[in-house]
Amino acid sequence: MRGVTEGSVARTVSIHSYRGGTGKSNLVANLAAALARAGQRVGVVDTDIQSPGIHVLFGLAPERIGHTLNDFLWGVCDIAAATYDCTAAVGPCSGSVHLVPSSIKAGDIARIIKQGFDVGLLNDGFQQLGQALDLDFLLVDTHPGVNEETLLSIAVSDSLLLVVRPDRQDFQGTAVTVDLARQLDVQDANVVLNKVLPGMDHAALTERARAAFGIPVLAVLPLCEGLLSLGSESIFGVSMPDDPYAVGVSAMAARLLG
Repeated sequence: MRGVTEGSVARTVSIHSYRGGTGKSNLVANLAAALARAGQRVGVVDTDIQSPGIHVLFGLAPERIGHTLNDFLWGVCDIAAATYDCTAAVGPCSGSVHLVPSSIKAGDIARIIKQGFDVGLLNDGFQQLGQALDLDFLLVDTHPGVNEETLLSIAVSDSLLLVVRPDRQDFQGTAVTVDLARQLDVQDANVVLNKVLPGMDHAALTERARAAFGIPVLAVLPLCEGLLSLGSESIFGVSMPDDPYAVGVSAMAARLLG
């Protein structure tokens, strides 16, 4: 994995899962926090337009949200106007976190589902956001499964993290996504094994994933009861930095930094 050098453009990292329920959005939020604590300027874009929600983890209340990613895609505003400084949610740090949420309004979601949007604008928005905020990293929280905007996010990413549970359905679906990533010429794809139960052999599970997907395993993260109990009230790693899950995410951040 390449590191970030001074003066470089933002490194775009798409975090994707074949199915919902893998813990993807929690991982994105905790990874953003870990990178910010390492001094990085981090952007987060919620491209899960059909079922947005990562804004909750960053403490961004609905009444605080004006413009959203939807408005940018519909030509209502530029992407900077749909960006919110959420650094306070990650605690004291030398970096920063900036979130572009998707709309949670039922009418906006219905419009997206019915009419769609110009997916080419997403890449334009990513580049504009990185330049406007001088970002080091841009984390893209994708919609689970495979659709047009997901494929675009994957195609324009510098790195792809595929979040997988130790589950047969997840493994089969993720294999399809890996094949698509190869067809899209993604050079840096990695697996993150998440919600691994106590007592499971991490080494054996890692080898199984490497054999199934033919790409590196970036991390093996345990099933975290504390994170589940938190119920998306906040970013788990901020309040519990010594928990094995939070330690694992911090190690991921260090590997991304090279």
